[in-house]
Amino acid sequence: MTIYQKIAKVGPKLIGQDKLFKYGFNWLPMYRRSTGRIVSVSKDLTEVTMRLPLSYRNRNYVGSIFGGSMFSAVDPIPMVQLINLLDSQYVVWDKSAEIYFKAPAREDLYADFVFTEQELEQIKRDVEQQQEINLIKTTQLTNKARDKVFCEVKKTLYISTKAHYKKKRAKRQQAKAEQS
Repeated sequence: MTIYQKIAKVGPKLIGQDKLFKYGFNWLPMYRRSTGRIVSVSKDLTEVTMRLPLSYRNRNYVGSIFGGSMFSAVDPIPMVQLINLLDSQYVVWDKSAEIYFKAPAREDLYADFVFTEQELEQIKRDVEQQQEINLIKTTQLTNKARDKVFCEVKKTLYISTKAHYKKKRAKRQQAKAEQS
């Protein structure tokens, strides 16, 4: 168990899951380096808002926000959010990502990460039927008014039951052992 997982077990009892999510992300060294900041988290974790301010720390050669900062500010949120929204019988992994730059960002950017109750129920049904699924979640980085898109990130998340995932890993390890 990582230090982050240990904090995730104890923290909600002390300060609440939503505050732990917000302040935990904002203080994690790896997330701080992205220059993104979580500005709000709903009590039930279904809605998270992130701000990526334009600053000397993320400004590129031409004066706009560096694309790597855009991606790294968005990257971990959907996976960690979904891990916390689903119960402990599920495995969630980042599988792949695509990033599309639409316009140079010379102002603060915002992104909203939303999982609806219907979406969560559909995920559970699909995993129950198929044992594992790939979910594509799209996030747009916009201006504060949300009327201009500067960047779009499509994340593919792998979701499975823990039981299925363990069986799959065991089969893979057995196949590797037989090849050796």
